[in-house]
Amino acid sequence: MKLILLGAPGAGKGTQAEIIAERLSIPIISTGNILKEAIRKETELGMQAKSYMDCGNLVPDDVIIGIVKERLGREDCADGFILDGVPRTIAQADALEEMGVKIDKVVSLEVPDDMIIQRLTGRRTCPKCGASYHILHKAPASEGICDKCGEPLTVRSDDEESTVVTRLKVYHETTEQLKDYYRAKGKLRVVDGQDDIADTTRAVLAALEE
Repeated sequence: MKLILLGAPGAGKGTQAEIIAERLSIPIISTGNILKEAIRKETELGMQAKSYMDCGNLVPDDVIIGIVKERLGREDCADGFILDGVPRTIAQADALEEMGVKIDKVVSLEVPDDMIIQRLTGRRTCPKCGASYHILHKAPASEGICDKCGEPLTVRSDDEESTVVTRLKVYHETTEQLKDYYRAKGKLRVVDGQDDIADTTRAVLAALEE
């Protein structure tokens, strides 16, 4: 099965992708990871991408899609894959189709913005040992202190409320348009994200069987 998972930052795409990939024995194709690999291996497209990144510019869609297509041509993708991080725009979705990348189903994880803001802004991380917490769902024994090493906990810069709000705004203005794009093709399945990860997984697997 060839899948795309859509959803706002903090909707739980990464967690569900890992579970589904294991259940279906298919790889997760992460744009960030394959970009790094292409640059490390100094492939032609990787070097093109690096030239843009070194100048602080966004990598053009055709280069991103070209690197994705190269990765999807490997043997481990023969029985399917989950795309993570692409497409982000309708232009990228069009480019995938033009390059012959066929998608079977697109699952959109729906979580209200206020819940996502609560999820992300409540996260706390230990800068010393890397332990993670949440002020509501996994609070440390002592407020603001890591249970494991006693180090003061910090908030990641991308979990600051103003940053989260901006990321959600960008998602709604760009990536969310992909729902209508894939709905028109009969490939979209909408799943409400649940508080319990296992409940969300059951809903996603049921949607894939529709």
